[in-house]
Amino acid sequence: MGRQVKFKIAIIGCGLIGLKRSKSLGSKGILVACADININRAKKLAINKNVKFFSDWRKLLNLKDIDIVIISTPHNQLSKILFQAYKRKKHVLVEKPGSKNFREISSIISKLNNSKIKIRVAFNHRYHPSIIKAQEIIKSGIIGKPMYLRGRYGHGGRKGYEKEWRAKASISGGGELIDQGSHLIDLSRLFLGEFTNVKGTINTFFYKMAVEDNVFLTLKTSKNKVAFLHASWTEWKNMFSFEIFCTLGKIDINGLGGSYGREQLTLYKMSKKMGIPKQKSWKFKLKDISWKNEINEFYDDITFNRKPKANLKDAYQVLKIINKIYKDSKYAYKS
Repeated sequence: MGRQVKFKIAIIGCGLIGLKRSKSLGSKGILVACADININRAKKLAINKNVKFFSDWRKLLNLKDIDIVIISTPHNQLSKILFQAYKRKKHVLVEKPGSKNFREISSIISKLNNSKIKIRVAFNHRYHPSIIKAQEIIKSGIIGKPMYLRGRYGHGGRKGYEKEWRAKASISGGGELIDQGSHLIDLSRLFLGEFTNVKGTINTFFYKMAVEDNVFLTLKTSKNKVAFLHASWTEWKNMFSFEIFCTLGKIDINGLGGSYGREQLTLYKMSKKMGIPKQKSWKFKLKDISWKNEINEFYDDITFNRKPKANLKDAYQVLKIINKIYKDSKYAYKS
C-alpha cells in the first residue's frame, strides 16, 4: 500500500479552540501554518520549525500549500476570513455559529457558487459519542418517534467574564444565546427538524454587561414537536443535559467530558404495558473526542466530494432563530 497523503491544514485563531483543533487533526491531517494577532500564541501553536506562523491571516492565505483552513477566531472575524479563504479555493472549517449575525451569514451564502469547495460549520457537539448514539437509537425505531426535547447547557462562573470578548456584542454578536445557545438550537434541529414558531426570553441576571447571561427558548416545528431550552452563564458548575422524549421511551444525555463530567447516555424503553421502563446506559471516555470525529468527517467530505452535513445553511437556520429572539427582546443588538 502507498503512503497516505495527508491534508495540509492552516489554523487562523490560536486561542483555546485553535489549540484544541491543532491537537485533534488525527492521522489524515498535518498542521503547516497558523496565524493569530498575538504572534506569541501563533508561535506556540507552531509546534515545530516546519510550521509557518503569522500575525496577519491574509499573509497565511497567500500560501499555496494549504488544503484546509480552520477558522477559530471571535465571531466578528469568521465570515470575513471564510470568504477570503473561499476565494483562494481553500476548504474551510469555520467555528460555530459561522458568522457574527444573521445578516452576515445571509450575505456570505449569496456569494458562494463553487460546490467543489467544501465549507463545514463546526457544530462539534453533533460529534459527541452520546449524540451519535442517540441518532442511532432513534433511527432504529425502538422507542418510536421524537415528540419533544429538553436541553440545558451552562458555564460555571469566573471573575472577569464580563470583560471577555464573548460579552461584547460588537465582537460576539450577542451573549449566551449565540454562545452555548447556538449549540442547543443546532442539536434541536438535528433531532426535531426546522422550527416555525420561535419564542424566547433573555436576561442579564448577574454580570454587569450589555449582553444576556441567560436564555430560555421554546421552539416548535410545523408538526408541533417542541424544544424547551435553557443556556446559562450562571450555572456555577459546568453542565450539559439533553433529553429526547419519544413515543415509546426517552433518551437522557448528561455530560460532555472534561469539566462537564463524564459523558453518558441512558435509554428508557417503555413496554406495551407501560409501567417502569427498561433501562440501559452507555458511559463514554472522559476525553472529548468530538473534535477528532468532526474533522475526520470533513476529510471524508472532501475525499468523496460530498456536501458537509453541518454547513452554512445550518448556520443560517440557527442564526435566523437567534436573530428573531434578539429582535423580539430589548437586546436588539445593532452589531
